[in-house]
Amino acid sequence: MASIAKKKSNIENQISTPTNILFHMIFVLFVALCIGPLILIFMVSITSESTLTANGYSFFPKEFSFQAYEYIFSDTEQIIRSYGVSLFITIAGTLLSVFIIALYAYVISRKEFKYRNFFSFLVFFTMLFNGGLVPTFMIYSNVLGWSDTLFILIFPLLVSPMYVIIMKTFFTSSIPDSLVEAAKIDGAGEWRIFFSIILRLSTPALATIGLFNTLHYWNDWFTALLYITDEKLIPLQFLLYRVQSTLEYLIQISSLSGQGAMTMADLPGQSARMALCIVTIGPIILAFPFFQKYFVKGLTIGAIKG
Repeated sequence: MASIAKKKSNIENQISTPTNILFHMIFVLFVALCIGPLILIFMVSITSESTLTANGYSFFPKEFSFQAYEYIFSDTEQIIRSYGVSLFITIAGTLLSVFIIALYAYVISRKEFKYRNFFSFLVFFTMLFNGGLVPTFMIYSNVLGWSDTLFILIFPLLVSPMYVIIMKTFFTSSIPDSLVEAAKIDGAGEWRIFFSIILRLSTPALATIGLFNTLHYWNDWFTALLYITDEKLIPLQFLLYRVQSTLEYLIQISSLSGQGAMTMADLPGQSARMALCIVTIGPIILAFPFFQKYFVKGLTIGAIKG
């Protein structure tokens, strides 16, 4: 009897076949809109510059060319070294940043912490105001001496006030006070409560903040522009920025010198820009699916259910 009622309920909840087909078509169209631009970028990156100049962008180019990739990878050793620098600062910076943000946010989320209002004000104040570029540069370069070190690529991005506020909101709304009090009655200390209970219950939020930080570290090139001159410490994004700047300079010089459009056509301008996109987004595309389920649920699901 129960199975019959369950079967009847499933039938009632099913959508009609035309509606199901319509939903499938909508999602297929949505996927095409998401993947289409990436495919177009890749196809442009392997199109000859003369074809791009004559016909524009196309999914089916008349003439293929890998000149853009040959130009970008002309110094393979530097590319590999920059990839290593970017991966190191992204992984190390993300792990350290998530830990510090979670630690700070948890402390100011606890009502029994005496100075929670003061430290909350510090976070809010630094979100609205900062020291400015010149004082920041002088402190990092002249006072701390962090120019041309990996510290300068990691530490300035460690704590984001916005992420601290997001984590604090998550802790306040998702971690019940009774849970912490029960752990204290059982004899757990503050560090034991934080590592064994709080962090384990906050995995979705930590993964979400981790994804934000990963993108931030991976895409950061401005810090290297200001502080890095050592070729061995150049991250990938800054290296590609220099490649792009060099290309634009060469194209501008060839145009001003009046050597004709043939010289400009030989330089991979548009195709090089697209090839740079393909080179830089590779690791992020591979990492994103692992964070996606946490990215969707991270800020809405907590330790309390019902």
